[in-house]
Amino acid sequence: MSQRVAAETCPPPKMVVVREFDEERDEAAVEDMEKRCEIGPRGKPSLVTDLMGDPICRIRHFPSHVMLVAEYGEERRVVGVVRGCVKTVTRGKSMYVKVAYILGLRVCPAHRRLGIGTKLVQHIENWCQKNEVEYAYMATDSSNEPSINLFTKKCSYAKFRTPSILVQPVHAHYKPISSSKTLILPLPPQLAQSVYRRIFANSEFFPKDIDKILMNKLNLGTFMAVPKKSNFKWNPSNNPLQLLQPTFAILSVWNTKDVFKLQVKGASPLTYAWCAGTRALDSHFPWLRFPSIPNVFKQFGVYFLYGLHMEGKQGLRLMKSLCALAHNMGRDDGGCAAVVAEVGHLDPVRHGIPHWTKFSWAEDLWCIKKFTRADDGDDWITSRLTSPVIFVDPRDF
Repeated sequence: MSQRVAAETCPPPKMVVVREFDEERDEAAVEDMEKRCEIGPRGKPSLVTDLMGDPICRIRHFPSHVMLVAEYGEERRVVGVVRGCVKTVTRGKSMYVKVAYILGLRVCPAHRRLGIGTKLVQHIENWCQKNEVEYAYMATDSSNEPSINLFTKKCSYAKFRTPSILVQPVHAHYKPISSSKTLILPLPPQLAQSVYRRIFANSEFFPKDIDKILMNKLNLGTFMAVPKKSNFKWNPSNNPLQLLQPTFAILSVWNTKDVFKLQVKGASPLTYAWCAGTRALDSHFPWLRFPSIPNVFKQFGVYFLYGLHMEGKQGLRLMKSLCALAHNMGRDDGGCAAVVAEVGHLDPVRHGIPHWTKFSWAEDLWCIKKFTRADDGDDWITSRLTSPVIFVDPRDF
């Protein structure tokens, strides 16, 4: 019996072919396959993603990236995909390391438990090794047991970090920002990268090409908040680090809604009616500042906050002001339904980020694997954590 099960769950090698994605040849097939992967738990709402006809949209903004497809059977039907990208990031103590990020692993429901996911991961790892990366990592919901088992049990990844994803719905009303207490400064990209390189030097996963991120058209701006009564004065011709006052907060805003759209499907009529009621109340009586829920039952986009950092006694208040600014930017953008941030679960900045617990993820599990064979006694995976700060690259989201 066990031999029969093994034969049924392990197709002959020639039945599965993994190759690089061809845009002209595979675009329609991949889109169809990923739609078949959208089926959520029966009787429960599910969050689905629309890549808007661009299967590589989530890796396109990395200088080195690849997408692989798995074909099955004599008809060579596309039944699985995986994506990967390479970048250089900090690992703490101002040390940089070359890593690969593996994302977007999908296998058609009708072809699961056939070893196709494992084969896709093995092929993407071969690509990583050809690019001479030292580590590869992936992220998944901490409750996604099939994905966790695939990477940790079959592919030898180790559970590594558990940042939190904090979600703030965009309401119909504006969030108040005290103009008498807070001065908010928009920072040009060149200035912002100088500040970021200073304050995130000892963090984990801070990208070396931060300048490319800040110059990207999806970046909506970097903003710094300082107390208005601090008599802050800054001359652009002076040292950029003069911006680092005893108390301040800083963040950047990334527009993911031009990359992909989200949609909640499978909600009950009662849930739909309740959400619509909150929006109607908030729209007609905005001065009440009623915490309404946007229409997530049609396609919507989100703003992703990154580079969040605060210092000083008023840092918490200043960070909340910046998050309110980002919310109001989303409020003015008809397609934005939520403002999202992802930070280390021990990072103090999380306390300054308004969010709804019900819509947030307490643990987004990151797993990692080392590729270099040299035993130099300096393994990032087993070394002591030097900083609670994780810089989440907006291109990863």
